Amino acid sequence: MKRLTYFLVICAVLMFTFSIAIAQQGDSVSKEQFEGRTDLPLPEFPDGLDWLNVSAPLRIDDLRGKVVLLDFWTYGCINCIHMIPTFKQLEEKYPDELVIIGVHSAKFANEGETDNIRQIILRYEIDHPIINDSDFRVWQLYGAQAWPTLVIADPRGNVLAADAGEIPFDVLDTIIGGMVGYFDDLGEIDRTPLPIAPIRDEVVPSALAFPGKILIDAPNNRLFIADSGHHRIIIADLTTYEVLEVIGTGVSGLDDGDFAIATFNQPHGMALRGDKLYVAEAKNHVIREIDLTNRTVEILAGTGTRGERILPFSTPIREPRAYDMRSPWDVATGAGDTLFIASAGTHQIWEMNLQTEIVRVSVGNGREAMLNTKLDTSELAQPSGLYFRDGLLYFADSESSTVRVADYTNNTVMTISGTLENNLFQFGDVDGAVGTSRLQHPLGVTGAPDGTLYIADTYNHKIKAVDETLSTTTIFGLGGVGGFADGDAQTAQFDEPADVKYHDGKLYVADTNNHAIRVIDLTANTVSTVVFPNPEKLRIAQRVTVIGGNVSSAEAVILPAQTVKAGQIDLIVRFTLPEGYKINAQAPSFVRLDGFGNTALTEIETRIPITLEAGATAITGEIDLFYCEAVDESLCFIDTFRLEIPISLSDLAQTSEIVVARSITPPTLRIP
Repeated sequence: MKRLTYFLVICAVLMFTFSIAIAQQGDSVSKEQFEGRTDLPLPEFPDGLDWLNVSAPLRIDDLRGKVVLLDFWTYGCINCIHMIPTFKQLEEKYPDELVIIGVHSAKFANEGETDNIRQIILRYEIDHPIINDSDFRVWQLYGAQAWPTLVIADPRGNVLAADAGEIPFDVLDTIIGGMVGYFDDLGEIDRTPLPIAPIRDEVVPSALAFPGKILIDAPNNRLFIADSGHHRIIIADLTTYEVLEVIGTGVSGLDDGDFAIATFNQPHGMALRGDKLYVAEAKNHVIREIDLTNRTVEILAGTGTRGERILPFSTPIREPRAYDMRSPWDVATGAGDTLFIASAGTHQIWEMNLQTEIVRVSVGNGREAMLNTKLDTSELAQPSGLYFRDGLLYFADSESSTVRVADYTNNTVMTISGTLENNLFQFGDVDGAVGTSRLQHPLGVTGAPDGTLYIADTYNHKIKAVDETLSTTTIFGLGGVGGFADGDAQTAQFDEPADVKYHDGKLYVADTNNHAIRVIDLTANTVSTVVFPNPEKLRIAQRVTVIGGNVSSAEAVILPAQTVKAGQIDLIVRFTLPEGYKINAQAPSFVRLDGFGNTALTEIETRIPITLEAGATAITGEIDLFYCEAVDESLCFIDTFRLEIPISLSDLAQTSEIVVARSITPPTLRIP
């Protein structure tokens, strides 16, 4: 029985290992050639690599008794992203028998930064060990040549199979299940847990989490935010930023229904027509329609299953709810009843007639490349951001690191920023004329009435402008590694901004890794951060429980009644941090006082002048302080509390100061 089981596994492995080689090269592969590879030992991991999601680097000896799956990936690659749900399925089925190790061998320079890999682990909720292989040392040991490449080893530490591309769950399940059964019968499966330490267990709640896209509704003065990491849509007042509506429970899923029960899975691009909001959900592989009047959410296109086919240019989809889509990333309304869809997973742009609901390809033949010809023969590379104006559809083509435009009048596609070469590795950070300019994985594009285009140059952490001569210029952002800072063009910083929208002399930016919406005032030449005056509306049930600390969404600090003089006083907010901790300069800490506005916290003591008028009885508000370990910032926390200070005004008062003193104790984390 054991021999039969293992023979079936070998058959599955043969199909797994050589399917792509046969398809691409037409070569025949013998069983002997395969069997000659099954005794290849896993090479030892090189020293000096950064490991994430584990308490200590793993060695090959640590993996004995486990089926091992190595995933060579890079986080901007849509095919790599497609494999993440498959890995989650496998980990749920084989929690103690299988160990998946992600070998992150970066395509883009920005993807090679350990801090950025840490962010993507949090964004995609990855719990298995990840190696930062930015120098391709592990990649070269295994001879990988494409993203993703999967390598499977048996519990004895021998390489069993390797292949590139998206491998279906059923194939992987057959191989892994067969190996577990075979080696379990031999007593060689070790179910002892490895020292897994997911970094998302350390995360403390924030108002937004990895906002992916934004939308401006100028006629109704509304700002729509795809709060992607919280799996919901937020509607705020465009002037005051008051939260008006939250759509979705905050828990990932694919449930239609009213606003209170609907679920999303990392929603991204949005488009508005009348009272209907259209949302692209790359992870659910659907387009959702939100009726803002009737307060309902439903699927407009897609089944929730990832498609495997490229849609031919001439083929209409007449029943879009029955068709498997493939990672739609953004949407935009066009002329008439047209809804454009950035189909990142098929490297195409689709269009849908909102009256007939017929879907067809609008741009691209489905091959991943940077080739400009006619609409039907051009080749795109993961289009991820759309902007339509006057018959022209501009799109951020992320994997070619370009911004391009589809001209529907002249049936042509051309590049307006970035390289002109058909080379997906022509990226960088260079201002200048089209062809000379270089971008790095841009995700957003928008335009102003004067014809200027603006780009969220995501991996360069910059916002850039393209003028009518197709010359690209950096206007905000310092480049290099991401950061967080408001200020002018010489000081403001972003961290992987994924979207930008223009309105009334301002640019609104989804500053994804900073978990914030930023506002660029093009007249004042300054950057500020959106602060919600009613953040309590954004609180959702959190996965992290805090014990023994002072973080609680419901906690209030109530001071004894304070007697002060009328007129201007100073509210002094003073924090005492434990040794080895500092205020996190990369996150927006604020004091929000009801009726007195917002003040940023950058020091452990902040003096806030306020004017108390006759009749005032209390000072109320909310304080958020982000703080981290001072050396490597490996752990960060938030201290959030409601402030209530009863006051009485008297000319006989001896002071014009009120002190709020708070001693911080870092919390102990427990995962329910």
